[in-house]
Amino acid sequence: MTTSKNVLSSDVEIKGSIKFSHDLIIDGRIEGEVSSDGALTVGENALIKGEIKTRAVTLFGKVEGNITVVERCELKSNAVLVGDVTAGTLAIEEGATFLGRSQVGKGASATAKPSSPAAAQRAQS
Repeated sequence: MTTSKNVLSSDVEIKGSIKFSHDLIIDGRIEGEVSSDGALTVGENALIKGEIKTRAVTLFGKVEGNITVVERCELKSNAVLVGDVTAGTLAIEEGATFLGRSQVGKGASATAKPSSPAAAQRAQS
């Protein structure tokens, strides 16, 4: 099986949701939700205004919105993220801009179940 990378180049502008299956590189402007089971690369010319929900994200450009990924969210040196991140792992290179909150770890992308006070007490002893 070959994995193909789909590309939306810098002259593309989309208003609306994008759903894709494999890997996608966006270098244009998107206004709306981006969702996939695949990996997303946000190119250095890209501007995404909206939610991103994918398996993994590598950010070179600008995102204004929350990012939720199952695996890895990576902000490269010129990346700008204004929004919250929920990810399995988060990597931020020196020079990247991140304005928001992050929730990172195994349980971050899964819905956290409230534990009972008795369970919390057992965990402490």
